[in-house]
Amino acid sequence: MKTHEIELKEILFGSPEHKQSIELRSLVLRKPLGLEFSEKELAMENKEFHLAAFYKNQIVGILLLKPISDSEIKMRQVATSPNHQSQGIGSILVGFSERFAKEKGYSKITLHARETAVPFYLRMNYETEGEMFEEVSIPHFKMHKNL
Repeated sequence: MKTHEIELKEILFGSPEHKQSIELRSLVLRKPLGLEFSEKELAMENKEFHLAAFYKNQIVGILLLKPISDSEIKMRQVATSPNHQSQGIGSILVGFSERFAKEKGYSKITLHARETAVPFYLRMNYETEGEMFEEVSIPHFKMHKNL
């Protein structure tokens, strides 16, 4: 796979692509922790932007952007297919989300990074804020980047 073969686009809530993205997020982010999405959690995502990376018409990466204020948006639920990790897809998708957010008028992205993902976001020029905290039973750090 070459990174120029990756297609990046917004997907619509409730679409077949959205259902694929839920499966990917569940596989990568929830099942390893023994967790599942609730219907209520998923229903609340209808007000968020769903950005996906596709390779050969299959979702290989996903992230959500949740508006917090007129200037701030929160990146969440970042996941890359296990078969496509460490191939640059996450970096491409995060870069795409930053341009997308800026085009929508946001000037700051915040996120809660799993402790294991902090080095990835530091390489993408995000900064940590405050102390480590626990979320979904594992250590996280709040991070941000001004756009």
